[in-house]
Amino acid sequence: MRLHRNLVFTTIDSLMAIFNEGQYADKVVAFALKKDKRWGSHDRKFVAETIYEIVRWKRLYAEIAEVKEPYDRDNIWRMFAVWAVLRGYTLPDWKYFETTPVRKIKGRFDELSKIRKFRESIPDWMDELGTKELGEELWTKELHAQNEQAKVILRVNTLKTTREKLRAILMDLDIDTELPNEYPDALILKERANVFLTDAFKEGLFEVQDASSQLVARFLDVKPGMRIVDTCAGAGGKTLHIASLMENKGQLIAMDLYESKLKQLKLRAKRNGAFNIEPRVIEGTKTIKKLHEKADRVLIDAPCSGLGVLKRNPDSKWKLQPEFIDNIRKVQAEVLESYSKIVKPGGKLVYATCSVLPSENQEQIEKFLKTESGKNFTFVKDVKVLASESGFDGFYMALLDRKP
Repeated sequence: MRLHRNLVFTTIDSLMAIFNEGQYADKVVAFALKKDKRWGSHDRKFVAETIYEIVRWKRLYAEIAEVKEPYDRDNIWRMFAVWAVLRGYTLPDWKYFETTPVRKIKGRFDELSKIRKFRESIPDWMDELGTKELGEELWTKELHAQNEQAKVILRVNTLKTTREKLRAILMDLDIDTELPNEYPDALILKERANVFLTDAFKEGLFEVQDASSQLVARFLDVKPGMRIVDTCAGAGGKTLHIASLMENKGQLIAMDLYESKLKQLKLRAKRNGAFNIEPRVIEGTKTIKKLHEKADRVLIDAPCSGLGVLKRNPDSKWKLQPEFIDNIRKVQAEVLESYSKIVKPGGKLVYATCSVLPSENQEQIEKFLKTESGKNFTFVKDVKVLASESGFDGFYMALLDRKP
C-alpha cells in the first residue's frame, strides 16, 4: 500500500483545521473532497476515512506519538505516521518520516490498548461520567461500539416511492442495500457510496438518516389530518419523516431557534414533496403560548450531549466539555416544561435525545412528571437504544399521554 503525497498533504491540512482551529470534521472533510477534481472515488475515500480515523483515535495516536496540544504541523505528521504504521503502510522516504520509530509504535499500541481511556480514545471526564451513569461493563461495550464506523442508512420517502422501488433503482446504479425488518422505512448500504450524487436523491426519493433516528417519528403515533408540532426541528430530518407518515394531510409546524436551519428544512421539504410543513422561528415565549393546548402530537427532540452518536461525530468527543453536560440538562428540563404545554388534552408527547446517559433521558422524564406541568401527563413507555445492542446510534425516546 502506497501513500500519495497530495492526498496525505490534504489530510494533514484538514487535521490542522480540526484540531487547532476548532472547525467541524464533516465540514472540513466536505471542503477537502472538493480540492482536486481529478481524484477518483478511491482517493476521496482515503482522504475522508483517514481524517475521520485520526480524529476518532486522537488521544491514542497523540499518546503513542508523544505529542501534546496545541499540535504544531510536526506533531500532526507524527500522529499521521502512527496511523500509517498501525494500518500497515510502508512509510515513503519523505523527510516527515525520517525519525519514525516503527517498532516502538507497535509496542506502545499494545501497551496502551490495555487501558480503556486510551484504547477507546476518550477524555478522562467523559470516561468517568459514562462509567458512573451506565456502569463499567455496559459503558465499555458502548464505547467500543461508538468507535466503529457508522453505516450509511437511507430513509425512503414514502411520499414519492416505496422501499422496494428505491432498492431496485439503487441496484441499477450498483448500490446494493439490505432491508432491515424492524425499520420499515430503512435501507442499509452494504458498501459506502456517495448517494448524494444520485438522481434518486436529487428527486427526493430518500434522505440519509440513521435507523435509530427513524424510530422517533413512528413512536409519535402520527395520523394523516392531525396537527403536529416538532419543537426542535433543526434542519428537519425527523420533520420530513413525520410529513411522510402524515401523507401530506394535516398541519405540521416545525419550530427552531435558528432561522438558518429552517431555511435548510424548506429546501429539503421542497425536494421531498412535503407540502404540509410550516416552519416557525421561536422568537420567544409568545411563539409557544400561541400554540398552548393546540397540538395532537408534540415532538421534543431535545438538545443533548450527543453521546449516542459519537461514531457519526467523532470530533464531538474533543469539543464537549463537562460544564456543557450540566447546562444541557437544565435546558432539557426547561424545554420539557415549556413545550409540553403545546399538547392538547388527550394528545401525546414524545421526548427524545441522541444520548445514552440516564441523566439526560429517563431521569429527566421522572423529574418532569413530578412538576406542576408534568402532573397533566401519564407515562406510557420508553425505549433505550444502545449502539452496542442495535449496531446503530444510541437513542432514547419516551411517550407520554396528556390526560383528557
